[in-house]
Amino acid sequence: MTDPEARIRSFLSKYQPAVAADLSAARAWLKDFFPRGFELVYDNYNALAIGFAPTARASTAIVSVAAYPKWVTLFFLHGRDLEDPQGLLQGAGARVRSIRLQPMTLLESRPVRALVLQAIRPHQPALAAAPPLTTLVKSVSAKQRSRRPGSA
Repeated sequence: MTDPEARIRSFLSKYQPAVAADLSAARAWLKDFFPRGFELVYDNYNALAIGFAPTARASTAIVSVAAYPKWVTLFFLHGRDLEDPQGLLQGAGARVRSIRLQPMTLLESRPVRALVLQAIRPHQPALAAAPPLTTLVKSVSAKQRSRRPGSA
């Protein structure tokens, strides 16, 4: 299977329908911010993660969204540098901050939109030079945790 959309549907089928729908909604919402660049898909050990970047390299990703068995999380790969007057960002690492999208309506809130736009701003020149948004399945881990709660 080489069609990225078919592969993503296959990855999503491992999740409860509500979580799959939430990730799909978050992905669609983020795609509106990224008419150009690369959508990088990783079906890794812990989660299905989809990042948005100006190049095909994961190190250039700006934001990503990841599905876990019970929820979806929005990640800001340079989140430590963002102004967050609402105090939405979680995490204490050197770079990354995140927002667990519970409730999912949080995604389309004005403060989250402002954080996404703020995260994109420094990358505008690179995004403008990128091709139209291209989806790439970058990796699929052979060994994965269960994508459904309560499963071993």
